[in-house]
Amino acid sequence: MTARIPTLDIQRFDTDREAFVAELGAAYREWGFAGIRNHGIPQAQIDRAYDVFQRFFALPEETKRKYHVPGSGGARGYTPFGIETAKGATHFDLKEFWHVGREIPRDSKYAEVMPPNLWPEEIPEFKEVAYGLFTTLDQLGSRVLGALALHIGLPQEWFADKTNFGNSILRPIHYPPITAPDVPNVRAGAHEDINFITLLVGASAAGLEVLSRKGEWVPFTAEEDTIVVNIGDMLQRLSNHVYPSTTHRVVNPPGDQARKPRYSTPYFLHPNPDFLIKTLPQCISADNPDRYPEPITGHEYLMERLREIKLV
Repeated sequence: MTARIPTLDIQRFDTDREAFVAELGAAYREWGFAGIRNHGIPQAQIDRAYDVFQRFFALPEETKRKYHVPGSGGARGYTPFGIETAKGATHFDLKEFWHVGREIPRDSKYAEVMPPNLWPEEIPEFKEVAYGLFTTLDQLGSRVLGALALHIGLPQEWFADKTNFGNSILRPIHYPPITAPDVPNVRAGAHEDINFITLLVGASAAGLEVLSRKGEWVPFTAEEDTIVVNIGDMLQRLSNHVYPSTTHRVVNPPGDQARKPRYSTPYFLHPNPDFLIKTLPQCISADNPDRYPEPITGHEYLMERLREIKLV
């Protein structure tokens, strides 16, 4: 019997805090992944967002490419099919995507590394719907980080002023139908995420698989009312691997299922660009010595990783 990745009710953070924090922490220590239900995000909001994103991806290729900014690492706007490649992979991923970033004042000290958003004029409601989902997931992510902070002996609000200007990204993704037989590419090659945590809302089809500690690929298709939340490399580094960033992938479905498109929308929650990722003393022990004696800022780490996945 294959082990199952836990799904937890986040309402217990308010009603049964100590037990919830213990269970959530244990799930992340083991898997780096968990499902979060009763998250309070209305299904109607999620459905409307997917409708808007699907309408964008259905636009003609030349229309979408108006919003591609070469040399930007895909930081904002559209990234066409066939660019992003998992670290160490030979073949590019079978996907196209859009990036929505945090709206900040243009005189902010972060403005140089956090460009303004682009919005497709062909879909007037795109901005309101996409940024509404960005904000909602940002708030939910802060609650999850609060529980993770408590689990390792930090104050609940420890992450608040480290992520309030985080260079976070909402990424609507379209995986087109696979029509050619025996393609060597997969929809998303095996990888780890870069950021603190990722929140995946409403993936429209199966395909996500998580690599267990035993080396088995475990499918994780969440129920409709569940958001998948996983640890990224920045939090793994900050926590000295107490919270592991687990390898995962999106595989191509078998048979006729491959000829259907797949849509998903992850939210990558990042720290502020100048946040120094320096190993937490709470996560260093005789059994777990500091793996990262040299600290690095969030922005430096992000750029290092974007080069590895061929986005810059």
